[in-house]
Amino acid sequence: MSLEHYFNDYPLQQVPAGTQILHQGDECQNYFLLVSGSVKIFARSANGREVVLYHVAPGKICVLTTTCLLGDKRFPAEAIAESELSVRIMPKSRFDELMENSAEFRHQVFENFGQRIGSLIETIEKLALETLEQRLAKYLLLQPCNPVGVTHQDIASEIGSAREVVSRHLKRFEAQGFVKLDRGSIELLDRTALHHLI
Repeated sequence: MSLEHYFNDYPLQQVPAGTQILHQGDECQNYFLLVSGSVKIFARSANGREVVLYHVAPGKICVLTTTCLLGDKRFPAEAIAESELSVRIMPKSRFDELMENSAEFRHQVFENFGQRIGSLIETIEKLALETLEQRLAKYLLLQPCNPVGVTHQDIASEIGSAREVVSRHLKRFEAQGFVKLDRGSIELLDRTALHHLI
């Protein structure tokens, strides 16, 4: 039995794009299953710099929300709807009841939790072990469109850097003929050269 089965009793709810779903320090009162859309989970430093921890995709759960529900902790990051969402919401009381009484539900929760923890650890390893040049090249190569329609600030948040540093590296890439920079977009000119940076 899939995790989705346990959410069938809860109606689909629509959440507009840009909605702040959770703030740092909020109590976690619900367990969410994302049916469509994307949620960005990010940390914000005291000086306002953002670092994206992960994105929640359809059919997935939020590992930090699960952690909060299991340990009665407050949410340690920020969660925002990147697009319009369709979501099913299970109250914490029902989550606790199922965790206590359903071995199958517990198995599904911990299996999904383990997968998401692995992804989060990968993100931490990248921030700790890869150079910014490697992270930037990898980010650009993973984008589905060319040119890439994204701001330098968005890239900085995704790869864990500051906008000014990202802009400097992109100008260096442009001088080397790897990319062409325009306002709000980056055209990849030499994908092979970018691959060699990784």
